Amino acid sequence: MSTDTLVGQLGQISQVARRAEAVPVASETHAERHAERTEQEIIKASNVFAHEDRARSWFHLTSTLLLLIGSQVAAATLVNPWLRPVFSLLAGLFTARAFIIFHDFKHGAILRGDKLAKVLLDAFGLYVLTPSNVWTQTHNYHHAHTAKIVGSHVGSYMMLTTTLWEKTTPGQRFMYKLIRHPLTIVFGYFTVFIYGFCVAAFVRNPKKNQDSLLAIVLQLALGVALYHYGSLAVLFYALLLPQIIAHALGAYLFYAQHNFPEAHVQPRESWTFVRASLESSSYLKLGPLMNYFTGNIGYHHVHHLNYRIPFYRLPEAMAAIPELQNPRTTTLHPRDIVACFKLKLWDAEQGKMVGFPS
Repeated sequence: MSTDTLVGQLGQISQVARRAEAVPVASETHAERHAERTEQEIIKASNVFAHEDRARSWFHLTSTLLLLIGSQVAAATLVNPWLRPVFSLLAGLFTARAFIIFHDFKHGAILRGDKLAKVLLDAFGLYVLTPSNVWTQTHNYHHAHTAKIVGSHVGSYMMLTTTLWEKTTPGQRFMYKLIRHPLTIVFGYFTVFIYGFCVAAFVRNPKKNQDSLLAIVLQLALGVALYHYGSLAVLFYALLLPQIIAHALGAYLFYAQHNFPEAHVQPRESWTFVRASLESSSYLKLGPLMNYFTGNIGYHHVHHLNYRIPFYRLPEAMAAIPELQNPRTTTLHPRDIVACFKLKLWDAEQGKMVGFPS
């Protein structure tokens, strides 16, 4: 059974089971967090930070790309067996940071309308197997429908309720488990990006997603060139290992941003944009170094409240807006990663995410 077939069948099931799973759950935080200001007032307060410093944006873009290229050149040319993996790791981390800059550009948060930036970042999107067309389609949908069960597979990891789970077939359960399996996320380079953003997107709509095919062709061409003019080691350390690291990190961030112990999924009837931003999006607590490499995307609840805030202003916005200062958190500590991976289904009656039934 293909992923598209699974999505179609689960969509039909969800239409039947919507009312059954939409059990209202009392939320103390909703009353507490929004007693003083309305949701529109909170969004208006965030708009103060939705303005970039263009020189600063260019500095972040150019410095990140130069550091990425320098790390890859070092990984390709050094013969020291200890230093090569180090520079591959750095290249992977700089790739993750550059991806956040690409992500902000596509949101219109930085360098909006700049033609040179568009050339550079569209090319980067192809390099990291995130073609602009499919990324824009899926990511914009995700932002507009955060923490909605129906359509949860678009731009994020599919989420079922315990009620829907009981109505699925064994084949559908297998595919759902596969989609959310830790190995699927660890090998996101192959599963989420090569297959999801490129192969599946092109097969789904060849005419609309031609850049998905182009991304695959360019990745293969780059790999062949590195092997032919360099060696297998050059191919591995300069391209494959950095990509695998960056995509594993990115795939996990996609997951932990909305699948974490304190996440709350609102009933469809009472869903609001601000509540979804504050209650269904995590604050990933990181140190300064990892905040740098992840482009502050750990401030995900702030980003979801207003995606026009440049990544370098997210901490500033959180510090200034009281409603953002008591977020639902997780970390990259192994304990928290394991806790997030254990979460598979939304239990509306308990008001929390749970594992698979035993």
